[in-house]
Amino acid sequence: MKRILTILVSAMLMTAALCITASASSFDSTAEELSTIGMFRGTGNGFELDRAPTRSEAAIMLVRLYGAEETAQASYAAGKLTSPFTDVSETVAPYAAWLYTNGITKGTTETTFGGRGQCNLNMYTVFLLRALGYEDGVDFTYDTAPDFAMTRGILSSSILDDTFLRDDLAAITYQALGTDLKDGSTYLLNSLIQSGAVSAEDAKPITDKIETYRALAAVSAGTTSMDASLNAKVTMDMTINATDESGQTVTETETTEETVTGSVKMILDDDIQMAAEMAVTADGETVRTGTWLKDGWMYTQTGDMAYKMQIGDMGEIMEIYQEILSVSNQAASIMLPYIDTISSAKSGSNTVYTLSVDGSALNSMMNDVMGLLGAGDLGMGMDMQLTDCTYTYTYTVASNGQLKTCTAALGMTMGMDLSDETGTASIDIAMKMDMDMKVNATGKDVKISYPSFSKFVDMGSLITIPEQPALWGSR
Repeated sequence: MKRILTILVSAMLMTAALCITASASSFDSTAEELSTIGMFRGTGNGFELDRAPTRSEAAIMLVRLYGAEETAQASYAAGKLTSPFTDVSETVAPYAAWLYTNGITKGTTETTFGGRGQCNLNMYTVFLLRALGYEDGVDFTYDTAPDFAMTRGILSSSILDDTFLRDDLAAITYQALGTDLKDGSTYLLNSLIQSGAVSAEDAKPITDKIETYRALAAVSAGTTSMDASLNAKVTMDMTINATDESGQTVTETETTEETVTGSVKMILDDDIQMAAEMAVTADGETVRTGTWLKDGWMYTQTGDMAYKMQIGDMGEIMEIYQEILSVSNQAASIMLPYIDTISSAKSGSNTVYTLSVDGSALNSMMNDVMGLLGAGDLGMGMDMQLTDCTYTYTYTVASNGQLKTCTAALGMTMGMDLSDETGTASIDIAMKMDMDMKVNATGKDVKISYPSFSKFVDMGSLITIPEQPALWGSR
């Protein structure tokens, strides 16, 4: 079982290397960058990213996104702006009055603004969409605002936890600054610079990042089909502390070097088709994993275990796989707040982009991918936490705008807790991976062939999970 777990972790990491999906994080650096352009300010206790924002704080941010902060303050001081709200402080009053006068927001009653109340995701997303020029009741509704924001690249499916925090407010504000206005004339931050609301000099580090990011995101943006081959070398140091049913504890350390080869093919049209097949070899032993999407079913195979499941009730899995396999569009799915550095340089007729990413973006996705690759089929409880990660991508793009190659270098440490009826295990892992990807075909040249699915067991028909090896057993 130890060998199976080792190989599964490597296969999971290989698949995760194709995608960076935003997840729970602490956006301290994002808040710092926003503060340099006067967009986000802290309190006497710092940025306070771990608490929910208030309606007052959201109102102040919204006025800044409209580039109207100085106008609001000057007009209010001159008595040209008023509002009926009796519950706002002198600090908040100019912002609330400007929003009220311009018909952008209403209070909780005719005379109260409710500034101390919490601002939730829907509310703030509505604010952002309005700042980008979209209209309530025309482009979106209050209830559909987050979903509509996803279609405009402001949100990803996993950027937020259940509770909307100032941390999240900073992240999606930063992302919105790099998003096009509704009329397509430019992106939000550039419009604020053009209007004089934000200093071009102060904003230059952010605009440089946004414009390089947008250029990379545009690479093959219209491509909905891709065939890519993958190769990687993985080195892993693993320490396992396990306790069996009798309470006896066993500790063991293990170092492995593994090679991973595979291919990823996807056709993302009305009938989504995908195939991800990988082989992980360590100490002369090879385990093959595969996942296929076809005709509304997802098929998963790890070694001799082969299951299938209808996609109808698996919207989240579909989103994960679209992000994992849409290599041509993956730059667009990397939210700006997760990018530490990004640069581009010419190499002959090619353009080479180098991208380093905040490794915390991989944290929650690790569990998702592990489950999709079959770890859940082992009948185990599993929890993973990333403790440190460095992640660098290099993309080579041809003069025609097509992605040619991608390399990824990943160093990480993480912890994993496992449990089943035979006991528990705590695993500490230090891993290094170097991956190369070559694009073989795009567009209509992509062809997917499938194995026979006749022996795949329908997960919906399973009453009990087949008997599995003990959590702590012989290799």
